[in-house]
Amino acid sequence: MSEPTWFNNGFGHMLEVLGLSWLGTPLWMWLAFFGIVVALLVLDLGVLHRKHREIGVRESLLMSAFYITLGVAFGGFVWWHIGPEAGMNYLTGFAVEKALAMDNVFVIAMIFSFFAVPRLYQHRVLFWGILGVILLRALMIGFGAAVISQFSWVLYLFAAFLIGTGVKMLAFSDTEYDIGKNPVIGFMRRRFNVTDEHHGQHFFVKKPHPKTGRLAWFMTPLFMALVLVEIADVIFAVDSVPAIFAITTDPFIVYTSNIFAILGLRALYFALAAMVHRFHYLKYALAFVLIFIGSKIFVADLLGLAKIPAPVSLGVTFAILAAGVGWSLWKTRDEAPEGDRVAG
Repeated sequence: MSEPTWFNNGFGHMLEVLGLSWLGTPLWMWLAFFGIVVALLVLDLGVLHRKHREIGVRESLLMSAFYITLGVAFGGFVWWHIGPEAGMNYLTGFAVEKALAMDNVFVIAMIFSFFAVPRLYQHRVLFWGILGVILLRALMIGFGAAVISQFSWVLYLFAAFLIGTGVKMLAFSDTEYDIGKNPVIGFMRRRFNVTDEHHGQHFFVKKPHPKTGRLAWFMTPLFMALVLVEIADVIFAVDSVPAIFAITTDPFIVYTSNIFAILGLRALYFALAAMVHRFHYLKYALAFVLIFIGSKIFVADLLGLAKIPAPVSLGVTFAILAAGVGWSLWKTRDEAPEGDRVAG
């Protein structure tokens, strides 16, 4: 076989493989998505933040704008290659996940404040936290997709759960969460060697044990903060994963909208942490979004529809979130910033 013929056959075979469907979406689209994610992580850790330094609000806002633009642009990519409905479902899911991620920022701010994590090392915790999120969300979404494909009625359980969660958020939105009472902290302190002092960027440090005098490994507050950040994401995923499945059951749209919304969480944190008080009423909007997303499945059945049209879901979701942000900014326009209490 001549070299050109061999090359053409090999190239044609590669194109055929890339065109194969994986979880209902061409393999090349999955590879394009993972390629973008890997490139962003390498750019973030290997180039922009190779040296540990504090991230200012201006840089945080610019990075957030970049990630949001990239996430929306990927929605255009989905719209172009899969269709308008898929594109609108992606954008709806992206908006919901981004809003829920903002709520997650408030919890992360409390965790950093409790452990007095210096701003210089907060990005390190968030970066490794995001890597954990990418893996955990893949497992949860994969499991959810498998269950729904076998038992479609599970969607109704998700819907009822979302409605219940939204109602609970409305009832307890003003309840303060006490990080110090988290049982995971008590468990780590009882079962492992823990030091209360920070040791730079290190998650673990080796030093003499106070009882034996022998060298032993100790967890630092930085690692304990990372554990709580990961646990916080699992808790938030219990809300966000059913929410996106109530919008669409396409694993590609579910996972990509989740990850693109969360990828910008590190950048968003440093801007929002300085003005957490300005978004106090956003929780009410999130509660109504969850109630709407959950109830639209039942409403569609009552109206005899296969599902609520994607443009309606997208429009209502954006309207509720915009109202929540606008109301929060207006109601807190005269309140003093709480950045000193939030940032470690």
